Amino acid sequence: MAIASNDSAPLFATGASSTLRLIGYLALAIVLMVADHRNAYLTRVRWALSVAIEPVYRVAAMPAQIARQAGLAMADREQLTETNAKLSEQLLLAQARLNRLAALREQNQRLQELLDVQHSLGLGVQLAKIIDVDTDPFRHRLVVDAGARQGIEVGQAVLDAHGVMGQVVEVLPNTAVVMLITDPTHALPVVVERSGLRTIARGSGTLDTLELPNIPISGDCKVGDRLLTSGLGGHFPAGFPVGEIRAISNDASGMFAAAQATPDAALDRAGEVLIVHELPDAIGPPAPAPASGPPTADAAPDSRQ
Repeated sequence: MAIASNDSAPLFATGASSTLRLIGYLALAIVLMVADHRNAYLTRVRWALSVAIEPVYRVAAMPAQIARQAGLAMADREQLTETNAKLSEQLLLAQARLNRLAALREQNQRLQELLDVQHSLGLGVQLAKIIDVDTDPFRHRLVVDAGARQGIEVGQAVLDAHGVMGQVVEVLPNTAVVMLITDPTHALPVVVERSGLRTIARGSGTLDTLELPNIPISGDCKVGDRLLTSGLGGHFPAGFPVGEIRAISNDASGMFAAAQATPDAALDRAGEVLIVHELPDAIGPPAPAPASGPPTADAAPDSRQ
């Protein structure tokens, strides 16, 4: 069967022409191999072709590389986000611990100051913790965690490490109410440390002010003078710090002066207080003596016995 003009003859077809063509191809291949082996002609050709084809390889591999890098980026982002969250949590916990340590350090310092005061007083005192505060302008009161069962009584003085705070006005089984010296209804006998002038310090209704009304014009009193408890009345031990005079003015009549003082006690910051159990050598009027004299008719012995 004849081969059509539009068909190509196969390489290994039977016939003399096909055999000669095959021998020619084989000879050409042998020549090329020998030439390449001796002079490396085809190496330069392959080098040039690889340079031309390399961008094609890179373009073909680019989608896979992009997908792999995107996956790594997402994984790194999630890991970084998780690590950041853990570090933020650890930072918050560390900050909370530091704040707690600072509060404990401050509390220990206050307790050490109270302990030093307790050792230096030579009085029977009891440590109590403040559990409630009432700073209404008409009621400056504290509630402490010691009451009748702990031996607390009405009228006992209350101190902190810096000065006088107030006195007990109500006692419950396990708590007690303390009236601060700045309460408007409180009055405290004081003495000016420098001159010995005695006067009364009254509460003003604000935690940073004591009022000293009706000071004689001739009285020796200056700004900066220290106020101490005088011991009159027997409730507060004599010689305890009360405050410092910061302002003096004359009243409208011009016959008396009035002063304002800043309390020494940390009335708005204290967390623990000292309650004085006893007051040795109390200054004040003596207790009334028991009645003495001849027995009355009711107390006379029965003569009929």
